[in-house]
Amino acid sequence: MAYFINEDCINCGACESECPVTCITEGDSKYVIDAAECIDCGACADVCPVNAPNPAE
Repeated sequence: MAYFINEDCINCGACESECPVTCITEGDSKYVIDAAECIDCGACADVCPVNAPNPAE
C-alpha cells in the first residue's frame, strides 16, 4: 500500500527530501507520490506540518 498526498498540502517540500526512494515530486498544486515506487515507510507523513501524506486505502 502506498501513501498519497491529500489536498491539505501546502507545497512546503518537507516530505520530498525525507523520501528514501525519491518518489515524491512537486506537482502543479501539491506534491505527488508515485505509488509504484512508494515503499510505505511513512517518512513523509512524519515530517509534514499539515498531515497531508496518508496511507492509501
